[in-house]
Amino acid sequence: MTVRIQREDFDVGVELTGLRARNPQVGAVAAFVGAVRDLNDGQRVARMTLEHYPGMTEKAITAICREASERWELCDTLVIHRIGELEPCDQIVLVAVSSAHRGAAFAACEFIMDYLKTRAPLWKKETGAEGERWVEARDSDDQAAGRW
Repeated sequence: MTVRIQREDFDVGVELTGLRARNPQVGAVAAFVGAVRDLNDGQRVARMTLEHYPGMTEKAITAICREASERWELCDTLVIHRIGELEPCDQIVLVAVSSAHRGAAFAACEFIMDYLKTRAPLWKKETGAEGERWVEARDSDDQAAGRW
């Protein structure tokens, strides 16, 4: 299980190759990559600033990954979440899961991402022509997490 909070970008191919190479029993890898959009709730986004609570954020994400490992038979999990200032098209997050079979990998990857959106202490501020605004939690994120 690997959880990294970082400012620098990541190479998805390198990260997935590393996740798969760690265990010869891996038969499936599922991944999600989130990126900064240039439009959110009808407002243009020129920049997004991501903040976190050091130590607490890693602990919360590790707990989410641990819960996924308890629900599904997984070989490994990887979560990389960026912080700092990002622009549209920049990668924000990578959630990747390896397992012997695809069903567990798909489900666990979606579970981890749904819980990240609702349980991890991360805050997003968007900057655009209208000024700055903090991004509020969405009801749809709570509903997605609630189905687990």
